[in-house]
Order: sequence, then structure tokens, then C-alpha cells
Amino acid sequence: MTTKRDFYDVLSINKNASDEEIKKAYRRLAFEHHPDRDRSEGADGRFKEINEAYEILRDNDKRAAYDRFGHAGVGGEPTGARGFEGHSGFGGFGDIFDAFFSGSNGAARSRPSKERGADLLIEMKLTFDEAMQGVEREVRFQRSETCDICRGSGGKPNTEPEICSSCKGTGEVRRTQQNLFGQYVNISACSKCNGEGRVITQPCPTCRGNRRIKKERNIRVVVPAGVDSGNRVRMNGEGESGRRSGSPGDLYIELNVAPSPMFQREGLNLFLRLPINLAQASLGGEIKIPTLNGEENFKIPSGIQSGQVFRLKGKGSPDIHNKKMKGDLVLIADVVVPQKLNKDQKELLEKFKDTLPSEIDFINKDETKNFFDRLRLNF
Repeated sequence: MTTKRDFYDVLSINKNASDEEIKKAYRRLAFEHHPDRDRSEGADGRFKEINEAYEILRDNDKRAAYDRFGHAGVGGEPTGARGFEGHSGFGGFGDIFDAFFSGSNGAARSRPSKERGADLLIEMKLTFDEAMQGVEREVRFQRSETCDICRGSGGKPNTEPEICSSCKGTGEVRRTQQNLFGQYVNISACSKCNGEGRVITQPCPTCRGNRRIKKERNIRVVVPAGVDSGNRVRMNGEGESGRRSGSPGDLYIELNVAPSPMFQREGLNLFLRLPINLAQASLGGEIKIPTLNGEENFKIPSGIQSGQVFRLKGKGSPDIHNKKMKGDLVLIADVVVPQKLNKDQKELLEKFKDTLPSEIDFINKDETKNFFDRLRLNF
């Protein structure tokens, strides 16, 4: 069975790479290894591997799941098997060529289309109890929104943009050059109007021609029970407004959960140290233990040893993907030996000591075997 390579290694980038660095690495490798260009053996497989890595790392949710759980966190149908077309915006080798050398083949350049708004990321801090029980909270953040005055046109109300004098309204500039192979036409976006064909001569006094303005917004966020640090809540359409009537981006709330003073968390399971004294360890008894639902009675068996493990089913963390599922609460016994004893306690322990065997058999093979068997079963 072939082991999948690390997606960051596939694109030759580090784990802190920005979205722009991921895109540049992908385009470079896709151009280099596209089967229409790379005729070497295995080119098709490398191309699919590059495409799959990019489809995961370009998506914030999938990238977060991959960073946390590796390939297991992005299981299911391999994205690379879906092909290049329809996901990356490239249909074939010719389109990749156009992405690098836009307009150099003489094709007409289209006007700027709708532009999706940027995604936003903010942090929310939670206590351990809030993370375990779930919480609804209002968050305040700043985002760019379409200007209310010009309604996204960028111009002063009741005015119209003028035809660009540089490109005559086409949005593109053509330059003809001569080389050894004949005439060569280079087509590029007009720098004066940014390819729109129109120029705003009377900017909106509110947004100053930017078409968008910054606004403070409040939004209520519902955080499900069982979240952990690094989890993100996605609010569709709550990011920045798009340009030219483009759709808005999304808002991501990254959660930062404070550690619990009592519980240690590993996945859905919670671990709790169970301190007990010598008498309780020897005789057993009943004590109260903390759980996510408050204190509960727990019966200590007699003869308990330090490190002994007790598992309480369904008393751990809720599963954010399945409300009916919960982890376990794992109790680890810790027999506490007192460091200071008063006179009466010493006398009682001396009498107790006299009733015990004077030597302990360290060479009892059966007991040693049973001890390690118990460790394996517990962990």
C-alpha cells in the first residue's frame, strides 16, 4: 500500500505558508508537471497529487483539519481524482499557460468580473466549562461593507463614470512587437482604469472611490459542546463584502480553550487524578469526584494501588459531530503517603506494620506478569 506524502512537501512549502504562497507554488508545479507538458513516466500521478494537495490547503477548514489530524482528517473521496477542471479554475494546459502569460497569445481579455469578498478570522477565548457545555456569545468585529452612499459604484451619487481615455472603454491595452518569428501582440489590462473601461472622475465623498467602507458589527455565535482549541466556527456570508456585486466572504471564529485545573483532555476522553489516603487505599470507601455534570459518588475498592485506572463510560467530552456520543472519564488512582505523622498515627502504623510480612517477594514471576498485563489493559 502506497503511503501518501505530506501535502506541504508535495507543494514544497512550509506549514506557515500564506494563501498567496500556496497558490504560487501550486501554479508553478501544475504548469511544470501537467501531462500535456511533462511526458515523463508518472507525470499524471504527480499532477493529481499536486492538485489534491492544493485542494486541501487552499480551503481553510480542510487545511485546519489536515494540520490537526493529517490525512485522516480529510478522508473520503480524494480531491485529486476529480481532475483539474472545475476546482482550480484551469481546464487544461492552455489555461495554465494563459494564467502565467495572460494575453500574450493574442486572445481577448475579459473585463474584471465579480470579486468574492475576503474571509475574516477572529479569536474567541473560552473557559474549559464553556467548551464542554457549549455557549452562545456575541462577538464584535470590523469588516469592509459596500458603501451605503454610492451603493458600490465608487462615484458621487447622481454621477456616471467616464469612458477611459487610455483604452477607449475596452479595459485593455494592446502593444504590437516584432521579433524573429513575426508580429507579436501583447494584451494587458489598462492600468488607468484597472481593466474596467470606465474611470471615476467624481469619487464618492464617503468611501472616496473605494466602493467599500469599514464598519463595526456584532454577531451571535453558537459554539457547540465539546470544542477544543484550534476548532473553528464558520459563519457563512459574514466576511467582507465582495467587489462588483461579488458574494461576501465568510467569518471564521477560531476557539482558544483555557486548560482545566482538574481534567486533562485527550480527544474525547478526560483524565482525572484521584488522590486517596492510605486508609482508603487499604479499606476502600466512597468519595465524591468531580464530573462535567457536577459531583458524583465513586466507590473505591479495597486494596487499590497507585496508578490503577478506572474508566467511567460516557462521562467525558461530547463529540461536536455526534451529539449522542461522549468520551470517557478516566480516573487514575494516586495513593498519597503523608509526610508528617503525629505520635498516635505513628503508633498505629507501627502496630499495623507488625502484622504485615517482613519481606516482599520481588521475584514472584506470576505477580510481575500480571502487573504488566494490567498496565497493557488499562492503556
